[in-house]
Amino acid sequence: MTTRAKLTAYSALATTLAALCMMPLLTTRGWLTHAALMVAVVSAVGAGLRRSPLFRWSVPVVQLLVLFLLILIGFAGSGMIGGVLPGPSTLRVLERVFSSGLDDIQQYAIPAPPTPGLRLILVSAIGLIAVLVDAVAVTYRRAALAGLPLLALYSIGNGLAGEHGSWVWFCFAAAGYLALLFAEGQDRVSRWGRVFRGSARGTVTSTQVNPGGRQVGVLALALAMLLPVFLPRWDFGLLDSSGPGGGSGKGAHGSVTTSLDPLVSLEAALSKPTDTVLLTYTLGSGLADQTYLRTGSLDQFDGTNWKLGSPVVAPLPAVLPAPEGLRVTDVPRIEGDFEVSDKLENSWLPMPYPAASVRLPDRDQWKLDPLTRTVLPVGDKTISGLHYQVTSLDLRPTAAELRGAAAAPQDIREHYTALPSDLPSVVSEQARQITAGARNDYDRATALVNWFTSSQFTYDTSVQGGTGSNAIAVFLKDRRGFCVHFASTMAAMARVLKIPARVAVGFTPGDAKPDGTYSVTGRMYHAWPELYFSGYGWMRFEPTPSRGVAAQYPEASSVPTTAPTQLPSAAATSAAVVPAPTNSSDCTAKQRQLGDCGPKGKVVSQAADESWLLSGQVLGTLAVVVALIALLLVPMFWRTAVRRRRLGGGGRRRPGGDGPTELTDAQVLAAWDELVDSAWDVGIPPDESRTPRSAARRITETAALDADAAAAAGRLALATERVLYAPPGQLTTAPLAADVRTARRALWAGAGRAGRLRALLLPPSSAQLWWRISEAVAAARTAVGTGARRVSETVTGPVRRALTRRRKSTPES
Repeated sequence: MTTRAKLTAYSALATTLAALCMMPLLTTRGWLTHAALMVAVVSAVGAGLRRSPLFRWSVPVVQLLVLFLLILIGFAGSGMIGGVLPGPSTLRVLERVFSSGLDDIQQYAIPAPPTPGLRLILVSAIGLIAVLVDAVAVTYRRAALAGLPLLALYSIGNGLAGEHGSWVWFCFAAAGYLALLFAEGQDRVSRWGRVFRGSARGTVTSTQVNPGGRQVGVLALALAMLLPVFLPRWDFGLLDSSGPGGGSGKGAHGSVTTSLDPLVSLEAALSKPTDTVLLTYTLGSGLADQTYLRTGSLDQFDGTNWKLGSPVVAPLPAVLPAPEGLRVTDVPRIEGDFEVSDKLENSWLPMPYPAASVRLPDRDQWKLDPLTRTVLPVGDKTISGLHYQVTSLDLRPTAAELRGAAAAPQDIREHYTALPSDLPSVVSEQARQITAGARNDYDRATALVNWFTSSQFTYDTSVQGGTGSNAIAVFLKDRRGFCVHFASTMAAMARVLKIPARVAVGFTPGDAKPDGTYSVTGRMYHAWPELYFSGYGWMRFEPTPSRGVAAQYPEASSVPTTAPTQLPSAAATSAAVVPAPTNSSDCTAKQRQLGDCGPKGKVVSQAADESWLLSGQVLGTLAVVVALIALLLVPMFWRTAVRRRRLGGGGRRRPGGDGPTELTDAQVLAAWDELVDSAWDVGIPPDESRTPRSAARRITETAALDADAAAAAGRLALATERVLYAPPGQLTTAPLAADVRTARRALWAGAGRAGRLRALLLPPSSAQLWWRISEAVAAARTAVGTGARRVSETVTGPVRRALTRRRKSTPES
């Protein structure tokens, strides 16, 4: 590997190591592999372009174009033609993903969920830094200045990480920068030539010129790590966002950030269900085994995902305001005691819905979203080890009461039935077809639940996640998915039918223990839709087959919690289809609720975790792009290799060592071939009918070479004729390689920008490569044919000769 290639590799390595400080920013690590692959690709593109005679400024320009193409493939694939070529909607898709990333920055704290927008911002930033470092350190050979973009990358990443940062990331970033400096030193010394030490030991290599450099660098890094241990500590940093109390939420009202994207975190948890206990609780209700623990709800759907749309939160009061839409009084209350294990760190507060009051330690570290009744921690506050009590309302409306509910208020309908303009038409068409015979919102909701829980749909956590418009269309087509798909799709369909709807997230009921407690494990993460009914508020529905517990809305009320009882309707239908029990005696009731019985449960439990590599589709597309680029660059690389081989020989010196270098006949002819091919590349095809001097004169006149280039071409022609026509023993000592380069520079100077670009990327002389391949194929076919004939002769020859002898020995009749 040449020193320039090593410098390129170390440049990419330095950028990747500096980017490691951004690992704490997101909850997963797959995006970093994506970024590393993009760094490798743009570095390889730069290495290839630097081997060509392009202007130096054009190298980073082409790298930026390649980076932009990779970003389009990775984040705007739905707008690409064939997954590779940008289409008319590609930029719109990319802009939408980028805008969602900017919104996510305002919404989430560190570590944030790996939303497409956040991954786009991080991967693009690392790619831009990689191009900048490569341009400064390798293209313009200023490795020391490349430390500035690396420092910016580390400073921003470590500053944003805050308490999640570590001194380890500094070690990685500093080690990468030192390696880059060492590689740049080797490249610089290698261009000086061999260094004479003045002793019998002769020469030394470039790595031996300054042996103390590495020790100095390592010592500086060690001091940078050890000195802070002995120095006093200051409580200010690059990006100090903490307030007086250490939190980020101030005042009576204000914005709050949270590190939990419920749906993204839910998808990550569902991909690998575990039996780890997340929290335990007791609940004073006879329906504790049917009570979901709701962490929050997502009320805004923008076509990309469902999210919490409320921009303002309030301090958490001791008594929560009345639930939205609830008009009844004298509702029984349920007391619950909850304790979170150390395995659940980042989450909104799990509670039964609707909660009336919450008793928490450090109440000032919690905020309330009044619109969705979501209790959120301030900043990065963890809930692990939290012990709290919740008083909730035991609301049990009947099916008849929900059927007779009045229309929702205008503000509720406007907010909770809003849909993006690009919602696929299949959503509305399917929703209206399913609910064609329903007369009220409850029956419409029930029809949707029955359709989703029928045998037409399959619960499958191996499918790709997502809640946007495209994901909903794919889900309705394939009819495979998990709770996120079922909940988001039913909520979108309900909004199409003008039923106010939102997506709730949390946990299904916990496992009952002999001591009366319930335990919630990693298998119980769940999402479900909530629909609004005037007078009763938000009601839970369960459209996910084989998961959770069907919402029970009986025809007759057993608990007087609502308005005057209405007569039950004879047309009542069940709210959901409860999964049928298995015949296995080893399958508990809770396992049946979770769908873990039989082969289907095994498939779900073996679902793979989020891959740290890119998806197969992205990797395949990337491989196709790289292969196409490599194929297009084959003529250029082949031509460069041929030129280097022709001009690379140094000849041999005469006996005595001090005389001029002798060139062999093959070297002279190779130099002449290079001159002819160089002229061919700029539009002067070879004419084999001419002598070398006549051909040189033609090249000089056609290309209008200057005096120096014409003289160089003449010397090449004379040397070639001496080899071809002079008696053996004539020596050639002229520097023909330098003459070829002089003539070639003059040829390129007169070719114009378009001619030089064609000569670089598609040199006409590369047709010789095709000729050689054709000749090799023809030779191979001839060899195969000859071998086949020999084998046939060996196998059938004795038989033919035996038959011939037999015919001769048989007398004619």
